[in-house]
Amino acid sequence: MSQTADRTGGPRKAPTMADVAQVAGVSHQTVSRVLSNHPNVRESTRAEVLRAIEQLGYRRNSSARALVTRRTLTLGVVACNPTLFGPSSTLFGLEEAARDEGYMVSAVTLRSYSAAALKEAIDHLSDWGVEGIVVIVPHREAVSALAELRLPFPVVTVEGGHSLPIPGVSVDQRLGARMVTSHLLAAGHKTVWHVAGPPSWLEAEARIGGWRSVLEEAGAVVPPPLQGDWTPLSGYRAGQELAGRVAAGTAGRGAPEVTAVFVANDQMALGVLRAFREAGLSVPGQVAIAGFDDIPEAEFFMPPLTTVRQDFAAVGQASIRLLVSRLESGGTEGDDERVVIEPRLIVRGSSTPS
Repeated sequence: MSQTADRTGGPRKAPTMADVAQVAGVSHQTVSRVLSNHPNVRESTRAEVLRAIEQLGYRRNSSARALVTRRTLTLGVVACNPTLFGPSSTLFGLEEAARDEGYMVSAVTLRSYSAAALKEAIDHLSDWGVEGIVVIVPHREAVSALAELRLPFPVVTVEGGHSLPIPGVSVDQRLGARMVTSHLLAAGHKTVWHVAGPPSWLEAEARIGGWRSVLEEAGAVVPPPLQGDWTPLSGYRAGQELAGRVAAGTAGRGAPEVTAVFVANDQMALGVLRAFREAGLSVPGQVAIAGFDDIPEAEFFMPPLTTVRQDFAAVGQASIRLLVSRLESGGTEGDDERVVIEPRLIVRGSSTPS
C-alpha cells in the first residue's frame, strides 16, 4: 500500500474510503456511490464527500473499483506502424480524447498486418480488461484480418474504409487529394504528377483516386504515378526521376511535362524537394510541389510546403465518442455508423510564386 509522511516525519497509511466516510459524515456505501457517479445521491451529500476526498488526498484503487463496478475505465488501441506521422498523431488524438471522457488507454502495436498478429493484439488487450478498442487500420491486409475475427467487445475502426460492419472514423483522403490537385491546376499547370504511397495502404489508394479524378474531370493527361513508401528516401528517388525528366527538356514516352507534383505525404515531399534542389530546379519557379498531412515541420521546409492538414484531434474525439456510445448501449447500436472528417488545404510557398 502507498504511504505518506505524518506530521512527525514517520510514515502513515494512505487514506481509505472509510476515512473519507468518517470525515464526510456518511456511510461507506455513500462514498462508493459518489465514486461510481451513482445518480441516487443528494447533491449536498455528494459535495461533502468530494470535499473530504480533496481534503484527505484520497485516491481510488482502480483494481478494487473494477471488482465492484465491473468497469475498468480502460480502452484499448491497436495501432499500425505508429512511427509514421499519421498513425502516431491519430494515437495521440485518441489518448487525449479518452482522457477527456475519463478513460485510460492501453495501446498495442501490430508486428504485422496478419489475422494472427491482430488476434494476438486483441487477446492481449482483453487480458488487460479493456472495455472496448479502437483499431487504426489504414492497411488493406489489416482490414481483411479484422473481418475474420470474432470480437469480444465493442470496436471502432480508424481509416479502415467502409467495407466492414463496424463503426468507423476517417479523414476524407480522397477529398484532400482533390483539393490539392485542383489547387495546382488552378495555378495554371496543365497536369499534376503524383508520388504515391504504398499500394496496400487505403489512404494511398484514396489519394490516388482523388488526384486521378480531378485530372480526368479537367480533361488533363494523367501521368503514371511514381511509387513511394512514405519515407523521405523514396521521395528523394522519385524526385531524382522527375528532375531527370525536367532536365531532359521533354517528358519522354508521350508523358506530359513536369511542372507540378502532388506528393502523398510530407516526408516524401521533403525528399522530392532535396532532389530538386540538388538538380538546381527552382521550387515553385520551375516545378510546384504539394504534400499531405501538414507535419509540424512543413511550414519550415525551403520553401514552406503547401499541404493538406488532417484534424487528428477531431478523429480521436469522434472515435472515442463512437466507442463510448457503443459501451453505453451494450454494443448493440451503431454498427453501420460512419464519421468522416474533412481535411483542409494549407497553401504555402512551394506551390505559389511569391
